Amino acid sequence: MTDIREHPPPATAPAAPEPHALAATGPGRVVGLDGIRGLAALFVVLNHIFERAWPEYPGANHAPFWAAWLIYGRGAVAMFIALSGFSLGLGPARSGWQFKSIVTYAHRRAWRILPPYWAALGFSLVMTWYLLAQPHLPVPNGKSVVVYGRAMVGLVAAIVVTIGVLGPHVALMNTALVKFTPDLAVLFAVGLLASGIVTAGERTRSRPWAGYALAAAVLAIVLMVVRGSVWSNLNLFWLDLAWAPAIGCFLTAVATSRPRFVVRFLNSRMPRSLGSCSYSLYLTHEPIVIAVSYGLVRGRVTSGTPMFFVLVAILLPITVCFARMFAAVFELPFQRHRGWIPLRQAMAARLRQLRPEESAPVAVRWRSASRASGPRSQAGERCRPARLQPAADSARPASRPGPPVPPGPGDSAMRPGSY
Repeated sequence: MTDIREHPPPATAPAAPEPHALAATGPGRVVGLDGIRGLAALFVVLNHIFERAWPEYPGANHAPFWAAWLIYGRGAVAMFIALSGFSLGLGPARSGWQFKSIVTYAHRRAWRILPPYWAALGFSLVMTWYLLAQPHLPVPNGKSVVVYGRAMVGLVAAIVVTIGVLGPHVALMNTALVKFTPDLAVLFAVGLLASGIVTAGERTRSRPWAGYALAAAVLAIVLMVVRGSVWSNLNLFWLDLAWAPAIGCFLTAVATSRPRFVVRFLNSRMPRSLGSCSYSLYLTHEPIVIAVSYGLVRGRVTSGTPMFFVLVAILLPITVCFARMFAAVFELPFQRHRGWIPLRQAMAARLRQLRPEESAPVAVRWRSASRASGPRSQAGERCRPARLQPAADSARPASRPGPPVPPGPGDSAMRPGSY
């Protein structure tokens, strides 16, 4: 028996951590973030459908009040950028912002992001080449792909090399690079800040982040209402900055499981299912929207509300289903297997499972068939093996049966006429 004087019991037992808190701060995925990704991607699709139904809004064309809010699809893009910063910063924040290897970290991020991105770029190119190009823009060809592809690579390489060589030695360039923060960079930084708050102490995590997010969102909405749709579309830089505090506080609130009903909704089946293919949906929906809008619906359906509902009925199931198939090939395998070797091993194992039985070796098939079938007669019926009789029985002469023997104790009674 343990002496309580040597091991006194604690004055108050520590409270068990709540399941939502464990899910929010544990090493796995943060509960609710997949739902945010899914709804944001769906909002971007609806925004592009809205722009095809009311192409001149907010100028000459006036959309109804119930649909006008769909013009602000940039808000979903801002949410995606902040989510990217949050997701990239959450792992380092959990480890105290200590990197075992910057190269390994960068490789894991590139492995996760680049395969679906390049596959979606190829899909967009095929759609514009063989189906329908972006309206009012020239159709790309082999020469344009080579020229612009080389220009893009050369420009990016030139910028990176110039920054790396001249930045530390030119004071003006160094100051401009350090202080210049475009709107999307600010949103990315806000996501990084939110990931640091999630892994901070309980006092910081327990603050009313949902209330902060609501207050900041009200200020951004008031700005949009007062300035109007035209100003909002022409001043996305300032609008993104206005939404940045609300988005950062909202991500912090969801990651700390507050408010509970919002987290439960984001973790429900539909938003979570959309979140599993949100990146693919975000990358691949635009060529499909253009092909259906300009190649199938326009000219057959009146612009405005009728076209909007027709496009929604056609495009939402098509884009979501295509995104799920696209993600199953180009996104999810790269999430589950972190490298070419594990990916090839998983693909080989999958192919072995799908391989038909006829592809087994001939000897194995013959042995299994022999065990299963056995010898058969000329009529095709299975032959039963002959029962061997003892030699003594075959040599013993036949004799007449003797008198009936009465049953002994414990024996069952004999049927009438039996011997």
